[in-house]
Amino acid sequence: MTFPPEQDRLRAQLTFAVEIDKLRRVVRRNTLLDGSRRENDAEHSWYVGMLAMILAEHAPPGTDLDRVIAMLLVHDIVEIDAGDTFIYDDGAVEAQLGIEREAADRIFGLLPGDQAERLRALWDEFEERKTPEAKFAKALDRIAPIMANHHNEGGTWSLFKVTAEQVLEKVKIIEEGSPTLGSYAVEIIELSVSRGHLARA
Repeated sequence: MTFPPEQDRLRAQLTFAVEIDKLRRVVRRNTLLDGSRRENDAEHSWYVGMLAMILAEHAPPGTDLDRVIAMLLVHDIVEIDAGDTFIYDDGAVEAQLGIEREAADRIFGLLPGDQAERLRALWDEFEERKTPEAKFAKALDRIAPIMANHHNEGGTWSLFKVTAEQVLEKVKIIEEGSPTLGSYAVEIIELSVSRGHLARA
């Protein structure tokens, strides 16, 4: 399909739209809650966006929920280039930072300037985790895989020999964004330990 020069903005928007479809092909390590298969990044982004709507009352007072949802929709787009990184592999997570920034430059740069700036700012805000919105968004991003593993008799925790201490370390970020969700995360982690689905170090 071709567009006249005056439609460069539309061309850029549609180029971005085609590019982000690739997010459906990025397979994460976590499974669906029923354990039937691994989820992809697009499914994860949709799911945590829905969690933001459902769990909004557990966000800090005054949190801009629309901004939280927007952040969650864009937060994993960089994985089109960078791929999914296992959260408990500290070395890989550290190495991934530069790769993801380059990916953000390229992918958001496909959009018209004003939209590129807005979506990149949302991604940066999520990564920096300084605002109440970013902290709550990050809490939801972190609690989703904990829920999945809890419902899957240990799921990737068992597969990759993750310990309860490692998981509890990640709960600090959940608590930072929502003390209520942090408490819930601790509760289901302890329950998973008691059921033998998550081992202590």
